[in-house]
Amino acid sequence: MHIIKAILFALFLINPCLAFTQPSDILQQLHVPAGFTLSIFADNLPNARSLALGDNGVVFVGTATENTVYAVQDINNDGVADQHYVIASHLNSPNGVAYKNDTLYVAEINRIIRFDQITQQLANPPKPVVIYDQLPSDEHHGWKYLRFGPDNKLYTAVGSPCNVCEPEKPIYSSLVRLNPDGSGFEILARGIRSSVGFDWQPETNALFFTENGRDYMGDDLPPDELNQWATVGQHFGFPYCHGGDIPDPEFASADKMCSQFTAPVWKFKAHVAVLGMRFYRGNQFPIEFKNQLFVAQHGSWNRSIPIGYQVVLVKFSQGQPVSEQVFIDGWLTRDYKVLGRPVDVLEMPDGSLLISDDRLGVIYRVAYIGNHV
Repeated sequence: MHIIKAILFALFLINPCLAFTQPSDILQQLHVPAGFTLSIFADNLPNARSLALGDNGVVFVGTATENTVYAVQDINNDGVADQHYVIASHLNSPNGVAYKNDTLYVAEINRIIRFDQITQQLANPPKPVVIYDQLPSDEHHGWKYLRFGPDNKLYTAVGSPCNVCEPEKPIYSSLVRLNPDGSGFEILARGIRSSVGFDWQPETNALFFTENGRDYMGDDLPPDELNQWATVGQHFGFPYCHGGDIPDPEFASADKMCSQFTAPVWKFKAHVAVLGMRFYRGNQFPIEFKNQLFVAQHGSWNRSIPIGYQVVLVKFSQGQPVSEQVFIDGWLTRDYKVLGRPVDVLEMPDGSLLISDDRLGVIYRVAYIGNHV
């Protein structure tokens, strides 16, 4: 029975026509907590993935398979984007987007580029300037996430070029940072299989990041992870140890034991595919959401019964995660139809949240209106 379910599930992933395809249909299937509303902020954005907030209501959108960077703009602040732009096309999986000082930075697989004075030229974007082009060109786990840290440096991660292997070069399976002009490149940590989401905790500025566990260890192993980076040189275990206490059946050894590596601070269920994440800094949501972490779970593929396809809230206390609860679900139906796949989370100036969906090519908006629902 599990094999039959897995085959049907794979067909749903390949053929969107087997599931709901209209944004309005999707909204009817999704569930948010009482007092919250869910709407479509923008659509017609094929493979919409990472999000970055610019000035004047502009949201930049990276993609992995469409090789395009979009911008959408909510000019009248009504919660719906009314302008749509293509910033660049024919790029190399430009998943990562970051914005600062009217400049858009884009992380492709093998390089980071920038678009200067971008909000003044949305309809006629300038040619990009390459700031760094020494990243590996491997497509496997090659798409990048990109953020500015509190130190005004650009942070990204370089995934492993495999499901599980000992990378030949130190750059693989790493967390890195560099200056906005491309100088000062440094490797901060290693042993990170694939991270496509990170954020800094508002109260401490501590860097937390998601990590996707390896495949083919069964339905329930190993867990996906939430990790905390603290010092240069940390090693988070891959490929020798998973989840902090699970030796890899192929690469663990007497000199590569789990006790030698930094363990995750939170473990998600295996194969949920944790991607984008944001601590909530706004004031629109009730106070219990303040400084708590929203995480997009893109959804499994290497599992006989699908799991994930939701946005969860990880609750923190005294700087550390203590619990996890579902915030939005319904993208995976009870009969395993995939309606959408959440990727990234972005907080807007009014305190609402945007959530990208690379399967449907839309951005949702989550707002709190309390008893007015």
